[in-house]
Amino acid sequence: MGGKNKQRTKGNLRPSSSGRAAELLAKERGTVPGFIGFGTSQSDLGYVPAIQGAEEIDSLVDADFRMVLRKLSKRDITTKLKAMQEFGTMCKEREAEVVKGVLPYWPRIYCKISLDHDRRVREATQQSFEQLILKVKKHLAPYLKSIMGYWLIAQCDTYSPAASAAKVAFEKAFPSSKQPEALAFCKDEILNVLQDHLLKETPDTLSDPQTVPEEEREAKFFRILTCSLLALKTLLSMLPKKEMHSLEEKLMSLLSQNKFWKYSKHSVPQVRSAFFELASALCQYLPELVKAEAPRVCPAVLLGIDDSDAVVCPALWEAVLYVIATVEDCWSHVNARKGVLPKLWTVLREGGRGLATVIYPNLLPFFSKVPPGIAEPKLEYFRTFFSSIIQGLSSERAIASPSESSAIIIAFMECLRFAILQKADEEDDQRQIHQMLIYDQLIPLIDAVLKEPRLQNGPLFYQIAETLRSWEAKAELSNDDSTDEVFQKLLSNFWDHLLKKCVLHVDTLDADEKLLFAISGMLEILQNPKSATKPNNRKSLKIRFTDEDESERNTENGKVTEVRNSHSEIQADLQHSSLLRKEPLENLVCNLAELSIVYVNEQKSEQHLKFLSALLNSFSSNRVFQVLLEQGNDASSAQTESQKETKAHHESPSVQFLYLNLITWLKEDWRKDTHFLVDILYSVLNCCNSNDERKIILDDLTKMDLKWSIFLQIIQEACSNTTKLCLVSDWLKGDTLGERLVTLADDLCHLGLKPIATPSESSSSERWTLLSLVLSQHIKNESLIGEAFVERIIDKLQAALSKAKDLSEAGNSELSVSFICDVASSFFSSVKGCLLMPSSEDLLLTIFQLCAQKQDATHLTDLLVCKLKHTWMSGVHSLVHQLRNMQKQSTFLHKSALWVKNQIQSSSLDVKSLQVLISAVSDLLSKLMEADGQSGYLVGAYIEHITPSKAEWGKLQESLPTEWMHKPLLEGRLTMNCEPLGSCVKLCGTTKLPGHLCTSALLSKMVLLVLENGLVHGNDDTERKKIDNIIAELLYSLQWIEELENPPDLLLEYLHMLEEMHITYDKFSTLSNTTSLQQTIFDRSEEHGRLWSLTMAKVIRAENTVSCEMKQLFKTTEGFVPLTEGKLHTLQCLSPFLIEEEKNELVFHCVAKLMTCTQTELSSTDGAFGCLSILNSCLDDRSIDLLPGILKIIMSWKNDNEDSFLFSCNLKETSAQLLGFNIEMMRYLPLLLKYPTAPLTDKEWDFIMCSMLAWLETTSENHALYHVPLVQIFACVSCDLASALSAYFEAPSPETIENLPVNLISEWKEFFSEGIHNLLLPLLVKVTGETKNASEGSFQNSVLTSLGEALTYISKDQLLNHKLPAKFVAGQKTNLPDKLQTLLNTLSPLLLFRARPVQISVYHMLYKLMPELPTFDDKDLKSYGDEEEELALSPPAALMSVLATQELLLENILECIPVGEFAVIQPLSDEFCLVLGYLLTWKLTLAFFKAASSQLRVLYSQYLRRTKSLNKLLYHLFRLMPENPVFSGPTSEVPNKDTKTFFTEELHLDVKGTGVLSSQIPHLACSVYHITLKDLPAMVRLWWNSCEKRVFNVVDKFTSKYVSSVLSSQEISSVQNSTQLLNGITVKARSAAREVIATYSVDDIFIELIIQLPSNYPLGSITVESGKRVGVAVQQWRNWMLQLSTYLTHQNGSIMEGLTLWKNNVDKRFEGIEDCMICFSVIHGSNYSLPKKACRTCKKKFHSACLYKWFTSSNKSTCPLCRETFF
Repeated sequence: MGGKNKQRTKGNLRPSSSGRAAELLAKERGTVPGFIGFGTSQSDLGYVPAIQGAEEIDSLVDADFRMVLRKLSKRDITTKLKAMQEFGTMCKEREAEVVKGVLPYWPRIYCKISLDHDRRVREATQQSFEQLILKVKKHLAPYLKSIMGYWLIAQCDTYSPAASAAKVAFEKAFPSSKQPEALAFCKDEILNVLQDHLLKETPDTLSDPQTVPEEEREAKFFRILTCSLLALKTLLSMLPKKEMHSLEEKLMSLLSQNKFWKYSKHSVPQVRSAFFELASALCQYLPELVKAEAPRVCPAVLLGIDDSDAVVCPALWEAVLYVIATVEDCWSHVNARKGVLPKLWTVLREGGRGLATVIYPNLLPFFSKVPPGIAEPKLEYFRTFFSSIIQGLSSERAIASPSESSAIIIAFMECLRFAILQKADEEDDQRQIHQMLIYDQLIPLIDAVLKEPRLQNGPLFYQIAETLRSWEAKAELSNDDSTDEVFQKLLSNFWDHLLKKCVLHVDTLDADEKLLFAISGMLEILQNPKSATKPNNRKSLKIRFTDEDESERNTENGKVTEVRNSHSEIQADLQHSSLLRKEPLENLVCNLAELSIVYVNEQKSEQHLKFLSALLNSFSSNRVFQVLLEQGNDASSAQTESQKETKAHHESPSVQFLYLNLITWLKEDWRKDTHFLVDILYSVLNCCNSNDERKIILDDLTKMDLKWSIFLQIIQEACSNTTKLCLVSDWLKGDTLGERLVTLADDLCHLGLKPIATPSESSSSERWTLLSLVLSQHIKNESLIGEAFVERIIDKLQAALSKAKDLSEAGNSELSVSFICDVASSFFSSVKGCLLMPSSEDLLLTIFQLCAQKQDATHLTDLLVCKLKHTWMSGVHSLVHQLRNMQKQSTFLHKSALWVKNQIQSSSLDVKSLQVLISAVSDLLSKLMEADGQSGYLVGAYIEHITPSKAEWGKLQESLPTEWMHKPLLEGRLTMNCEPLGSCVKLCGTTKLPGHLCTSALLSKMVLLVLENGLVHGNDDTERKKIDNIIAELLYSLQWIEELENPPDLLLEYLHMLEEMHITYDKFSTLSNTTSLQQTIFDRSEEHGRLWSLTMAKVIRAENTVSCEMKQLFKTTEGFVPLTEGKLHTLQCLSPFLIEEEKNELVFHCVAKLMTCTQTELSSTDGAFGCLSILNSCLDDRSIDLLPGILKIIMSWKNDNEDSFLFSCNLKETSAQLLGFNIEMMRYLPLLLKYPTAPLTDKEWDFIMCSMLAWLETTSENHALYHVPLVQIFACVSCDLASALSAYFEAPSPETIENLPVNLISEWKEFFSEGIHNLLLPLLVKVTGETKNASEGSFQNSVLTSLGEALTYISKDQLLNHKLPAKFVAGQKTNLPDKLQTLLNTLSPLLLFRARPVQISVYHMLYKLMPELPTFDDKDLKSYGDEEEELALSPPAALMSVLATQELLLENILECIPVGEFAVIQPLSDEFCLVLGYLLTWKLTLAFFKAASSQLRVLYSQYLRRTKSLNKLLYHLFRLMPENPVFSGPTSEVPNKDTKTFFTEELHLDVKGTGVLSSQIPHLACSVYHITLKDLPAMVRLWWNSCEKRVFNVVDKFTSKYVSSVLSSQEISSVQNSTQLLNGITVKARSAAREVIATYSVDDIFIELIIQLPSNYPLGSITVESGKRVGVAVQQWRNWMLQLSTYLTHQNGSIMEGLTLWKNNVDKRFEGIEDCMICFSVIHGSNYSLPKKACRTCKKKFHSACLYKWFTSSNKSTCPLCRETFF
């Protein structure tokens, strides 16, 4: 109700609601005891409370109804609407008795609310009324009279939903038969209401002027007026006839009122329209009454004839026609000449003012009713009438609208025909009228229509044809009254005038082409209106499916014959049509043709030639051709050859015309458009007598050198028109055309493929279109041309494509390939049975091959490949459907399968090629699957053709390089005691995929497609077996890649492709049961072992189950014996998946066998070697009590047969079996250390130690044989044994020591450990010296890993006492002893070695030495005096030279990456090793730096500043650290809420690289940055301040976010935990506030300093604030604070070191040493020296460094204080 958003009065919490107010009133029963109903008087305002004591009325109305009725009387629209909807719902849901209680009060409310201004309320009212009627039914009867008037008005509501709702309610109340009775019953009351509304009511009486706006009041009043008039009309139409008489009297009073008649001129169109509708109804139902009121009716209706309102017009014209038909003397009541006709002429001249479709259909009835007296003189009357219509037609509005112009033309022609039929008093008058109508009206109209293109397709020409037909009919009838002569004269006049008009248009050189076509179109319609397409006729579309039965085809042929029959009927019609039409029309055509040929021959007029073509198309008779020949003979005789001349003598005129004229036109090269010439050709052919004659003519044309586009048009015309096809069918099938087309195909193919200039694209495209048409277009299941020629053309196309495939570059073949594609595609998709020709299948195969190869090979563009794909897909689609119907094998499928098989097995494909091939084959399979019923067979056969045989699979497996064995052999997952056989091809540089990978991938994709589409059923065992074999081979391929240590990018790309194409085991397992597949792989594993066993393990891991068949292998002794390589590998791979009991069972079998082994069986697979292998696999993760027992067995073997133990020997001649046996023994010994067992005896420990050293000696002696796989594994395992022992003795627990023999640990340290490292350190140097570059994955690298691991256990003393050959570098400055320098010079360069294990092990060894090195420089420091120049000292030269090399290389790699952007380093690449070495070198340098004293640090940092090495490091670090250094690996501590980053987690650099390699470089970079900030904060700060703005911000943001918090907390905690005691200084730390408080007290002096760390520590400046101070002058205090701030900012060390320095400075001050007057400090801030250089004049002392800086910056050599020359 409005006001919802206004400020409310205080306390008024809810908006006002009239509904709620009504509810409250209803509840207050005390004050409102009841209600009373009212009548239909308009003055009362609603449903109001009664006086006290009227309870009996109150009880009739239900309380809820009472409330709703009260709401209905509210003014608010929303309230009324909701209340009315609620009322309807209540009527529907409540009991009938309750609803009846409302009836007495309903009429009053209904009468008011049904006229409501809001249309939604009115609609809801009628819907609710319907519900009320349905509930109360006949009980409504007593109230009908009070309701009916308003109900009838509601049915005529201008808002149609409300009107229809009222009508529905009326129909629900009364059946159709009862409705007139109901109205008759209430007619008086209805009339009273309507009369009141029409005569009495005003806008102000219908609505309250005080509350309703004027605009709304008027709108309501006009609407009620309209509805009342319409209601009266409805009443008249529905009342029974017998009641009409009684109604007349009542209506007389209404019609006698002038106010009623004024509604005809009312300003509101709806009111006028309703008035005219009522006038029509009055004429219809009460004609007598109308006649009585004629003086009022006629002017009211007829004088409004020019009303141009679209709402009024239909009703007005209906009323006009009713009035002139009902009131005979209507014209006597109006002045027709002044009042009516002028208005009509105005309307007609304006084209009906946009209402032509409404007005013009009424003109003929109106025209016919105008009495003769008014229409005199007739001639002028007709002239005015028709001229007005023509003038109206020329208006823009009429021309623009086809419907309007059609209505005008039809009305004109109807009235014209009517006017001509009118007889005049005198013959002369009639002739004059006829002449005027033809010459002044009809011919100008035709002329106007011909000139206006928008009118040419209108109905005029059809109307004229129809008019002529009626005139001709009358002219042929011979009557006494000479009507026939009149009409003959009329027709003669018409044709004469038409001829003159046409000649006028044609006989001009620059005739308008559109006008000429309009004339030819008109003549065609006049000749035969039936054959011409009538305008606005919709095309009837007929759909035919490709696979219709023969019966359907026959019906189709039947249709064709029907068409022909209808055509022949038309011809017959023409023959029988009257001569009155034929002769003048033919004369007209001959005249126009004669004119045209003159213009064509003399002026070369193109538009006249086209006009002639159009004429001949409709009038192809010999007479016309004869006229053309006579007229054109002179002009063309000079060009005529004698041969043609003689020929022409015997031919009909049409053929003569062809040879003399048409061929000349056809040969003109300049002519682009030849369609109309082809039409002339068909006109000539139509006049020929026989098909033979036509064939001869067309063959002659074929032999001539005409453009191909002409033949294309001839054939296109034939295909589009059955009649034309009959004319040329013999020629199409003939040899002349066939041979010419074959030659054309050959030429086209060669033109495109030869590297010569091709003809223009458009001309060649026309030729290709022609080929495509003759191949693809079939009529009655027969090709257009002979079958033999079709096959020959296809052969040519196939040959051409084969050449395109072999061309090395795209050249000009692209266009040809594209055109061949189009032709083939069209041929395959539209011709039935086309692929049963061998040539077609070859073409299909060639296209398929082009699509199944990579574009690099075929040099085709993407668009062409797409086209080719579409072509072969449509071909296969057709093939599949043909094979379904024919029992015939497809050579395409067989040949394509063999070609695919050859491709995948040839190892000539890269990943992209394979992907393209798989896609093509998948598409092919999906097409084959569409073959209903046969799909399973077709697909199965296709897969069968491609699948290799067992022998072929074997060859493919053998061709896989054996590099895969290295990893499983090294890890001990497989063991071997023979040299591996197979391909030794190296994978490094390969760009082509091995055949096995291609074959397994393609076949797996095919199998998965088959399973997806459900073509294989579970019970089909043979099919299931084939599928399992294919998937097994795929898993074999994948396992081979997985086992490679460093697979090339090619194979990673291959894996990515499989993922993308969903060729995975997961996909297979979702589609099918994998049990049989597991069994297949298990059988192969048991038979072949090796990679099959690893594949089996992978499948078991995926499925997480071990089948019973697998367990049978070790459950029984029979299964176990004899132990072949296959069984051994299967058991080794099965062991991780067995439960403890099963493992124990297997172990007992093996131990039992070990105990019974003879000496000869020690190294055989079925003997000790095999059993030890299985034991090592089983015991890898658990212990058994038998471990020492097995050791005793091994010791017994040594005692009996020491030769089997390869101790300190040369392995060159050693058998693989012995190597394998020793490897397994070495693998077994660490298990004794790994698991707690019964204590070992001295003898056993001696055996273990001595064996280990002896095996190491063998390893050391045979480093030249590391390329042999088993020797290399021997070396690795021996080093691993040494590492295991070193780890065991490095930090033994007290329990372990108790169980060891007494002297064992000392023996280990003094002898065995020394022995190990004396062997291994030189070995490392030897191996790395021989192989300059050991890339990850090569055989040596695994040795280096194990060797490096063992060397990390070397102690510092062993390193310092090394036995390496001396190595020195010329010119190297060093203070180190020779032995140490040799060690550094030998090991440092290995940080550059391209193998991670070497770099890490060397780092660990050098790291142990770093703390020792600065001491040697410290001793030498005293020799450096206080030079003027700033001193610098290099860290170890060996490290620095390595660093310089690394910097150069690294600059090349990282310089292109902006600082702050993360550079991803590929793990184990050359770049990885280089970056790793660089960062490790820096870690060593920083460790060295940290171990140095403060004075040395100054010198080292000075060196780093000069070389800019640190700056380079920092720039590189910000390229190597990730933007978000989150640590994702396992953490040792209990997880807490803080995010783990590379800065919070310690980096563990293991030689064996157990961590994630991809995160190792980022983590290491973060670690280096962390140490640099910690140990060299001042240098980093200096670098940061000198950075450009972008880098400055990046560094600041990163450090603040990730590093500062870690460093601050470490610094604060180091202060808290500091054990360094400073006399006189006490230090406290507050970690939360990042503060350190230092208190200094000496004697009576007390100083408190607060050191505040910044948020971006250590980049930002540390602030020093003053706390309490006692006994110190302000100036001195400021100096000291400045000094501390300077020390903390500029020294590379911790806060404690800075405080120590500051304390020393203050102490010196108190000792009496004066400050340097340059830096105001006793101790120098960076080199820690005292002021020593004194001025001879003023005796003040200064630091050397300060003076040097003073002199260089001021460019003077004077004392800073006294300004005297300093010397």
